[in-house]
Amino acid sequence: MNSPLANDRLLRALLREPVDRTPVWIMRQAGRYLPEYRATRARAGSFMALCTNPELACEVTLQPLARYPLDAAILFSDILVIPHAMGLGLSFEEGEGPRIARAVRSLADVRALPMPDPSVELRFVLDAVARIRRELAGRVPLIGFAGSPWTVATYMVEGAASQFARIKGLLQSEPRTLHALLGKLADATLAYLKAQIAAGVQVVMIFDTWGGVLSAPAYREFSLDYMQAIVAGLPRRHEGRRVPVILFTKGGGAWLDRMADTGADALGVDWTMELSVARRLTGDRVTLQGNLDPGLLHEPPVEIRSAVARVLASYGRGHGHVFNLGHGVQPDTDPEHVAAMIAAVQELSPAYHY
Repeated sequence: MNSPLANDRLLRALLREPVDRTPVWIMRQAGRYLPEYRATRARAGSFMALCTNPELACEVTLQPLARYPLDAAILFSDILVIPHAMGLGLSFEEGEGPRIARAVRSLADVRALPMPDPSVELRFVLDAVARIRRELAGRVPLIGFAGSPWTVATYMVEGAASQFARIKGLLQSEPRTLHALLGKLADATLAYLKAQIAAGVQVVMIFDTWGGVLSAPAYREFSLDYMQAIVAGLPRRHEGRRVPVILFTKGGGAWLDRMADTGADALGVDWTMELSVARRLTGDRVTLQGNLDPGLLHEPPVEIRSAVARVLASYGRGHGHVFNLGHGVQPDTDPEHVAAMIAAVQELSPAYHY
């Protein structure tokens, strides 16, 4: 567990410390674009069977590192394991995404939700973390994660991916109920991330996939405030070093300055905002992660290299940049195009570091 890291480039970049080149990892780097992942998922029988099997979750976490010289592994799991642990009947339909069998629609529903014990209902995640750390043997750091309370609540209220009509209706007509749900989710998420850190993750990331559908005042009240409470409650040191925290709100570029006030070490930036603008907005107070448009990975490798060059130039000289996509890698992406992106980062980024 305590093996010294052979490559701590990501951890140093997240803390705005000097690095020789910009570290790179990819959201959804273990996923359907890899044939080896598809083979393991078929062997598991279902997405949930894959998520809840520590041995197979470890296997797919490590698959991208066998292919690519990445600077981090990210735990293979799903943002909806908390509602799964609450007994809401999570399933994944091929081509349709997640479904919640018992949606949460009333204050009574919220009050009836149990508070999961990560060491019991989410033991499969913690066992996967311990197994992955052993297998990594200090090669690169391991990133753990959770969904933001707002994002997880959207699925719990809607019952599936949707246009947010039900949860926005709840926000307008019964804000007390929504706050009760978000508060319970924030407590559960904090306990879950603490357990991941204790099990061995070295970075944590909070994915706020749907914060960008909110108005600015609603974003602060119903999304950001709860993420800030989680950040404030996290242990920031483990195994003798700081555990960086990354916040990512898809579509949240206009609020990066407020996100930087949360105490997070780094902010994810999607492709709708130039990193140069994001850097000005945040005043170099936090590391920025991103922000290549995942769709550009369908272009020829020469175009991918040019796109990488533009992202690096937009951030500019200095430390505090982690190269990533602006969202997850798309399932129909050619794995060789991912390799071209990583090679371009490794070739072009050293010029931006002192």
